[in-house]
Amino acid sequence: MDPMYRYIAVEGPIGVGKTSVAKSLGDRLNARLILEEAEGNPFLKGFYDDARRYAFQAQLFFLLSRYRQQQMVRQSDLFHSVTISDYMFEKDRLFAGLNLTDDELLLYDRVQQFFAVRVPKPDLIVFLQADTDTLMSRIRSRGRRFEYRIERKYLENVVQAYDRYFFEYDQGPVLIVNTTDVNLALEEDAIDGLVKQLDHIRPGSQYYTPSKA
Repeated sequence: MDPMYRYIAVEGPIGVGKTSVAKSLGDRLNARLILEEAEGNPFLKGFYDDARRYAFQAQLFFLLSRYRQQQMVRQSDLFHSVTISDYMFEKDRLFAGLNLTDDELLLYDRVQQFFAVRVPKPDLIVFLQADTDTLMSRIRSRGRRFEYRIERKYLENVVQAYDRYFFEYDQGPVLIVNTTDVNLALEEDAIDGLVKQLDHIRPGSQYYTPSKA
């Protein structure tokens, strides 16, 4: 892998397998892992039960938690030359745009912009894609009961928001990985193929479709 890629962020919509892929890449690259503390958000269950009531609290908790975690990227690690995260800091604004009212978003943006300039940018983003049917199936299969309330329309909006964001992304290389037919969380051989692909990254966006062994 190119030594310039010291900080890699794995991203994608709900249920696509970000954390599993980040862990597998971390094992193979002997990387330090920074994993999102999603289930530690005390407002998350309330958000899925009553989005309008709990959206701002849930979003602000995520923002502060993600900012705190991202400061770890700046800290040197004697045992790991690569850091892998299962999210990028900018995802918080993406979800805020979907979940908050205009007034809430105005306040949120003032806080988010203060933190954003103090967060390091990934050297490489691995953007995992899958169609909505596949995501719904994976969400059900992983058994997080509070996620059962996720509506298909909301998930479609999340997928579209991610696609728009990365269509315009120009802050570094992006490897776009279609996982609709191959669930990387379950296919170790496919992860090996993804690792090999990291040795051939070029500037801009590239597309990669993994295959089963």
